[in-house]
Amino acid sequence: MKRLFIPAMLFFSVIGSNLAMAESKSDDSKSIVGQVETIKVYDLEMDYLARIDTGAATTSIHAKDINVIGDDSDSDNMRDHLGHTVEFTSVNENGEKAQYKGKIVKVSKIRNAQGVERRYSVEMDLGWNGEHKTVTVNLRDRSKLDYKLLIGRNWLEGDYLVDVEKLDEND
Repeated sequence: MKRLFIPAMLFFSVIGSNLAMAESKSDDSKSIVGQVETIKVYDLEMDYLARIDTGAATTSIHAKDINVIGDDSDSDNMRDHLGHTVEFTSVNENGEKAQYKGKIVKVSKIRNAQGVERRYSVEMDLGWNGEHKTVTVNLRDRSKLDYKLLIGRNWLEGDYLVDVEKLDEND
């Protein structure tokens, strides 16, 4: 029995260490972001000082004057607007403004400290350090918040790790 036990232990320890090394190597390909980063929203051709929030499932951008264009645009049921075009104005922390028109791809139910609210979502191309990533972004009036762009897990997933001690290189 002892003759089988030692070789088996060696075999499993080698396999286990190789699996651990494979996992750590996959993390090496991920970029490291801090808790605040400058993110380019290519669709708006503007930079935002963004808060990276691992607690938020979805990325959220400051949007005001949200207007749905389409046949059922006067419907009170936001889900009736899926597939329609939405237009809005966004303002970054420097007061720069941009208009956006895009297709509503989702109506999200968001839970936050104020309760539950529904928000329209569009797809946007966001970039950091020259890398592009298209994600679903929900629209919210963030005028009273410090950060006009909140980066959620849907942007981080698969490509980024968060280091809370890292400072934004553009500050």
